[in-house]
Amino acid sequence: MNTEMTLEELKARLAERRPGELLAMHEPAFHNLDLSGWDLSNLDLRWADFTECNLEGTKFDGGDLSNACMRKVSLANASFRNCTMHGTDLRWDDLHGMHIEGADLHAAQLEGSNTDGIVDDENTKFYRMACPETGPFVGYKKCFNNTLVQLLIPADAKRAMSTHRAGRCNKAKVLSIKTFDGSKSFKETCALNDPNFIYRTGEWVHVDTFDENRWLESTPGIYFWMTPEEALAY
Repeated sequence: MNTEMTLEELKARLAERRPGELLAMHEPAFHNLDLSGWDLSNLDLRWADFTECNLEGTKFDGGDLSNACMRKVSLANASFRNCTMHGTDLRWDDLHGMHIEGADLHAAQLEGSNTDGIVDDENTKFYRMACPETGPFVGYKKCFNNTLVQLLIPADAKRAMSTHRAGRCNKAKVLSIKTFDGSKSFKETCALNDPNFIYRTGEWVHVDTFDENRWLESTPGIYFWMTPEEALAY
């Protein structure tokens, strides 16, 4: 359970920081605090809870905010440079102008957030889509009875991918259906979550209700992974 922390307690803890070390905060909770412009760099804030806080311009550089809940807060112009943000909940936040250079956003949740003007770089992980944004490419999916479906996602297909290596598209051609060791081929198989959605070798599959919002992770689409190994692990 998170332990609520006051401004005075936070100031006292910050005085304990040492250069080059992460200061462990042990799942703190911050409620209705104005922390705008504060330097909260190099803190271990895993599983922290920020409720109704003002975090505009706050620095979290070099810290670890994995699984932290920062939902419905303002993070405009905040800095998360070189920060670990695995599973960080940023849903419905104002993120405009936020800096994430060198940050790792694997599985971070950004549904409903304002992402205008976010600043990333070539070292930022999982913010840009792992699949090609244009052109054709091949994807893979695990289907019923541990079958591996190889899909051609064409150049004109709509595609979306959030902060994972799993994506979805609105149409694809089934190139092959095989066992994962490649020893046996099949003419057809069905989706794990929908037995009525059939994949047949050589045929196209379509989804007419595709939502192009890339941050939506549970919405209609033809789901795929970028490699067979990732599909198998699903």
